Amino acid sequence: ETRLAMNLAIITARRTARKFATSSTFTPLTFTRRAVSSLNIIAGDDKDLNEKVKDVFANSPDPDADFDKIVQANFPGALNNKDLVTKVVDILALKGYSESNTLLATSLCCDELARQLENDFNGIYGHNFNLGGLAGFPFAGNTGFGAMAAHIPDDGFCLIAYGPHVGLTTDGIVGKVERAGIELVDDCCGSAMKASDYVKGITDGGAQITTKIQEFTDFQQGAVQELILPHGKRLSDAENRMVELPYALYESQNMLMSRIVKKGSTGIKRGLALLGGVQINTGPDTLDYFVPLRFVFMNYRGFVLDDMLSSLKE
Repeated sequence: ETRLAMNLAIITARRTARKFATSSTFTPLTFTRRAVSSLNIIAGDDKDLNEKVKDVFANSPDPDADFDKIVQANFPGALNNKDLVTKVVDILALKGYSESNTLLATSLCCDELARQLENDFNGIYGHNFNLGGLAGFPFAGNTGFGAMAAHIPDDGFCLIAYGPHVGLTTDGIVGKVERAGIELVDDCCGSAMKASDYVKGITDGGAQITTKIQEFTDFQQGAVQELILPHGKRLSDAENRMVELPYALYESQNMLMSRIVKKGSTGIKRGLALLGGVQINTGPDTLDYFVPLRFVFMNYRGFVLDDMLSSLKE
């Protein structure tokens, strides 16, 4: 009798549970999908791109004609960031780039001064994917590029801005820069200058060449030094080593970027624009500059469809 009573209790409990589950009082949980916009663009932000560019530079220093002469004397063809961003945005808009279908990626130095160019483009295209490390080398490599490519909006585009940077003081000293809140006029780029000293020690001072990438705690700097080593004679023969240094760095970086893009090109989707050159960081009261050395548009196979560099120089 006891076992029978227990079985009846179990059956009754099961029937009650089924009745409760099918009753009108049971309402399944529902979840509302979180609305997101691609690349952190604010919903409803449909401003004209030219208006967005104006907003980005609304609080920036005005162009300085006297300082521009100093820049051009050291880095002919350099564009201030305002002119650069305006031209790049206008040219890419003709390809179909917009604030909502474009992923910005950068390979620039870790230095906080290098963030200025990122910030200027962020105001148009949203947050960037970072591929770069010390001196601007694309240390994220093939793996980083593959991850970045997966984040390109469906049926969208990518813009990669890359290259080394160099400081320029208001009185024209290359390799130095005034930093906000710091009285000392500082080196820029410190990583590049350390690598230059390493190479100079080999080419001019008899130091021994090593293929060791130093210790793990500073492996990026070790890589920068080895990657610039082939340019040792070029730097020794330069009229101004500090002016020549970023151009030498750029050539090594451009070679690496080209190889990385070639291997990962199938993830490009509608198209990839590569903007490579030398970033010129200046003091707080002047605009930064950029010397464009490469500006191309590529398809998903990695083929260059349009060399747009001349359009930046018009």
